[in-house]
Amino acid sequence: MTYDATQARQELLDSLAEVIDHLGDAVGALGEAYELLDERNGDRLEDQLFRPVRSAYGRAQRTHTRFAEGHGLPVHRAAPPSAHAASHGVKGLVDLALEAVEQADGTLVALQDSMRPVEVGDAELRAGLAEVRELIGDLRSRARGFVRTLGR
Repeated sequence: MTYDATQARQELLDSLAEVIDHLGDAVGALGEAYELLDERNGDRLEDQLFRPVRSAYGRAQRTHTRFAEGHGLPVHRAAPPSAHAASHGVKGLVDLALEAVEQADGTLVALQDSMRPVEVGDAELRAGLAEVRELIGDLRSRARGFVRTLGR
């Protein structure tokens, strides 16, 4: 069986597209949580949770686009974030965002473990993946701290 570099690059991009979609869902859930908060708590949510997830989302998109264009492959167009009912409340929306981020991180781990980024990727792609993981790396502890001090 021959190793097809184009197919491996496409699989890599498909995994990264999945990461982008999960992060987009997290951005959407955090945006909806923000709308339910007063100004002080909204600012905290933005600083501690929304900004890092939004940055990771943007970095993942840029990484995908640059790699796809550099290899003549189709660029993923991110799906709109899933809509969540405000009835989930702030804690529920933060939990939904956290779940989406954890799914994104799991996909990134599997992608990096597959060695595809080394075998058919490049340094810029690997740096992008590492930066996304760094941006979302401690989100669970930040989310727990935010929810624990909510309303204080």
